Amino acid sequence: MESVQAIKQRFGIIGNDPKLNRAIEKAIQVAATDISVLVTGESGVGKESIPKIIHQLSHRKHGKYIAVNCGAIPEGTIDSELFGHEKGAFTGATQTRSGYFEVADGGTIFLDEVGELPLTTQVRLLRVLENGEFIKVGSSKVQKTDVRIVAATNVNMFEAIKREKFREDLYYRLSTIEINLPALRDRKEDIHLLFRKFASDFALKYKMPTIKLTDDAVALLLKYRWNGNIRQLRNVAEQVSVLEHNRTINASTLQSYLPNTGTNLPAVVSSTKNESDFSSEREILYKVLFDMKSDLNDLKKLTMELMKKGSVSEVQKEHEHLIQKIYGEDTDEEYETASTVEDLEVLSIPEHTESNESSDIEVEDKYHFAEEIEEEETLSLQDKELELIKKSLERHKGKRKLAAAELGISERTLYRKIKQYDL
Repeated sequence: MESVQAIKQRFGIIGNDPKLNRAIEKAIQVAATDISVLVTGESGVGKESIPKIIHQLSHRKHGKYIAVNCGAIPEGTIDSELFGHEKGAFTGATQTRSGYFEVADGGTIFLDEVGELPLTTQVRLLRVLENGEFIKVGSSKVQKTDVRIVAATNVNMFEAIKREKFREDLYYRLSTIEINLPALRDRKEDIHLLFRKFASDFALKYKMPTIKLTDDAVALLLKYRWNGNIRQLRNVAEQVSVLEHNRTINASTLQSYLPNTGTNLPAVVSSTKNESDFSSEREILYKVLFDMKSDLNDLKKLTMELMKKGSVSEVQKEHEHLIQKIYGEDTDEEYETASTVEDLEVLSIPEHTESNESSDIEVEDKYHFAEEIEEEETLSLQDKELELIKKSLERHKGKRKLAAAELGISERTLYRKIKQYDL
């Protein structure tokens, strides 16, 4: 068995961090088996090196090694890419095609960004992991494959499982052995070493002197967060190597190449994610509908109480909380009321309504009248509303504030009613 140091030299891995060394040790130990491996870590930490180590140290090293970026393949074609398809299986399938699992039989498949797989593809992948079987798209024939699967992801898998974006059973089948690679910010002693290696490589590539960092620049290099990890460090080293004429780089010069924040760089998906998906929107919609239904029930209750008692002031006192809920506590708020609420504002009628009209009809007849001929009642209420507004304005000599107070509506609502009835 090769040593960790020999493996790092063989695969060009730079660094002496204990967490990095432990990850390589686990890769060496698991390589001789056919156990599925899940490599985790932030984007840019070099996860692609681990499956290469596992493949080259396994008995499958003479077989094919295929790396598949699951996040880069469209959802509609990923099943065809992985498992193949029969001729005529879908539009454009002009001939039978072998998928990666058929081509890599006897070898290793590296599924990068496995957390991006669609749920339907996850079911197919689970079957391969359980019994080595798969079916081509458009076929009914079961085929066998002997493939070692190594997967990698920068997604928080437990959060993805919680949100039902990833199957829990598939996660446990993939992560028989889990290898985590540390973020660059957790490998402080390796940062300057990596930068010097990148600077030397780019000096040879572009045929120019190697850049060197002053002490204050090195301190800044170690202090920076590096949300983009090794990939970001490599890009910075290349930019400085190409653009700077002075080959000695101080802190102020290096600072100009470092973004103030790295929030837009790829990293492990946060466990606190805003609830803007379809399910949360559906829950909000249900809540709004239930609230609307409750308001309508409250309006019906007020209407029946008015028709039974005939005294608005008494009903208004008993159901003041319902009236405030319907009309709102802030009557000066500038907004346009929906037409259904405008039609129902006539419920807040004053106590001086002619009593002979209410006494002519029994309570039961009024209830029957309200249910059976609702449209005619609405027209009658609108006529009463117009009459009451006229009388109230005349009584208060056109003073809208006093009239609105008597009618039990806001002054703004009264003003809108005056315009509506052209008073």
